[in-house]
Amino acid sequence: MSNQPAEQKLWGGRFTGATDPLMDLYNASLPYDKKMYAQDLEGTRVYTMGLEKLGLITSDELSEIHRGLKVIYDEWKNNKFVEKPGDEDIHTANERRLGEIIGKNISGKVHTGRSRNDQVATDMRLYVRDELKKLAGYLKSFIETMINRAEKEIDILMPGYTHLQRAQPIRWSHWISMYATYFTEDYKRLLQIIERLNVSPLGSGALAGHPYGIDREFLAHELGFTGVIGNSLTAVSDRDFVVETMFWSSLFMNHISRFSEDLIIYSSGEFGFIKLADAYSTGSSLMPQKKNPDSLELLRGKSGRVFGSLAGFMMSLKSIPSTYNKDMQEDKEPLFDCMLTVEHSILIATGVISTLTPDAKKMKESLSMDMLATDLADYLVRKGVPFRETHHISGECVREAEVTGLSGIDQLTMDQFKKIDERFEADVFDTFNFEQSVERRDAIGGTAKSAVLKQLDSLKKIL
Repeated sequence: MSNQPAEQKLWGGRFTGATDPLMDLYNASLPYDKKMYAQDLEGTRVYTMGLEKLGLITSDELSEIHRGLKVIYDEWKNNKFVEKPGDEDIHTANERRLGEIIGKNISGKVHTGRSRNDQVATDMRLYVRDELKKLAGYLKSFIETMINRAEKEIDILMPGYTHLQRAQPIRWSHWISMYATYFTEDYKRLLQIIERLNVSPLGSGALAGHPYGIDREFLAHELGFTGVIGNSLTAVSDRDFVVETMFWSSLFMNHISRFSEDLIIYSSGEFGFIKLADAYSTGSSLMPQKKNPDSLELLRGKSGRVFGSLAGFMMSLKSIPSTYNKDMQEDKEPLFDCMLTVEHSILIATGVISTLTPDAKKMKESLSMDMLATDLADYLVRKGVPFRETHHISGECVREAEVTGLSGIDQLTMDQFKKIDERFEADVFDTFNFEQSVERRDAIGGTAKSAVLKQLDSLKKIL
């Protein structure tokens, strides 16, 4: 059995026996929640200010508490904090250490009216808010890197794909803009989550509220929250902000995975559209010629890790009865792992997109005249022929080129065009120009140079 006396625990007065040592280990969260040390200390600093306003501690006691909290902060920051048996979580560890520094007569007043239920909920919101703001900064830089690349390489043309089959010519910058748009939507959603989670549960007690009438709005303001959670039962049990953060992480990683898959394909020998920098590639242990896109494969693979964390926590959360239950301790490990994985993924993706080299020549060589079949249909539309009819006529031209062994529909003779439809005229050959095809698509969102630059400008305005 554990040698830790029950009375030394925050909740020990009810118990006379020691706990199973495995239970101590199973129950402990300090190994992973200690990363919230700064938020826990800040919450205590502000909470004791609220207690001093109520007259429950003196100004001298408040100063001594704040002195002790500063010592503890410096110890954590400089990796000098000594963890001890019985420190089951960051709250217990910090309060124990505070008692050692300033004495238990004063430190014992810190927890007046406060429960670890509202304490951990506060710590979590503060920590997640700080981390998401950092992620927002990284994500913004990633998008800006993509925009800068797109603006510089606006003249490169490449095949656009549907069903992974060559479809129509587009600009390389249009492809970059597509993912920059996805990631900008992620950025906007992230800011919304930060706004929604930024409300304070502190002062709700264990579940029923504060017995001394503490000024919760004061606490919220001092901690940088925009308001308070209006129901104490909700305040201690709400983990929707954790779910939202993990859902956001999953959606972002879905976009990262698709982005990575495209670049993996484009970097293959069969495509050769891009070359990855050596810093984001590895070799083979057997085949010396290989250059593997491991950075992109890891980005694609780690998306599954993040999806799994969300699904796992949702299963932990779904049947918890009202207010706080110990199941909620399962929020931290998957959440922290999600946020760290996303942070690293953003930084790696930024490195990849900023250092890769596009092969404009190879991209252009991959354009084929059959990709202008829609342009051929549009040619007749401009002469007044209904599109459904022109679509069929263009298809006949493609088939005629294939049957006669021509390299493309542009190789058909005027007689062959006239045989298919008399409305073809000599200017039909002007259709077969990739640059003109791209430039015709100048409506909002299109692949013309002006349209792509407008897309990029719009994204910059959002950022």
